[in-house]
Amino acid sequence: MKHFFHIALTASAMALAVSQVASAEERILPVPSVTIYPGDTINESMLKDRAFPENYRYRTAVIESPRVLAGKMARRTLLPGEPIPMNAVDDPKLVTRGAQTQIMFEEGGLSIMGVGIPLQSGTLGETIQVKNVDSGRIITGRVQPDGRVRIGFQ
Repeated sequence: MKHFFHIALTASAMALAVSQVASAEERILPVPSVTIYPGDTINESMLKDRAFPENYRYRTAVIESPRVLAGKMARRTLLPGEPIPMNAVDDPKLVTRGAQTQIMFEEGGLSIMGVGIPLQSGTLGETIQVKNVDSGRIITGRVQPDGRVRIGFQ
């Protein structure tokens, strides 16, 4: 009987050790809880955590923190429960190619405003080319937080 008790105790200890090792070998990643379509802005309510085995092979590098995803824009459809590749999200575009936007020039006390057509979409701080509607000239400017394009920056 003592021998049987020893075997049972050893088996339970091994089972406990295996379950602890299995849980230690999991990787928690944020995944969509709903389908996210291209152009959608991602917020944390659209995400949930999912455990993946440590030896699970991803096709590309994936995002490991939901904080990185908040406010980003989906570049392609993201399916529920699937890890999110790094190249599947981008900063939101504040300026859209072909859609009129304000252009501004400020220096000293001088401020000049105009209208331009961006030749490319742009995110915050990105340098893009814009066609001035009045003169037809193509100028370079930097995208501002309010969606305007500032020209003549240093």
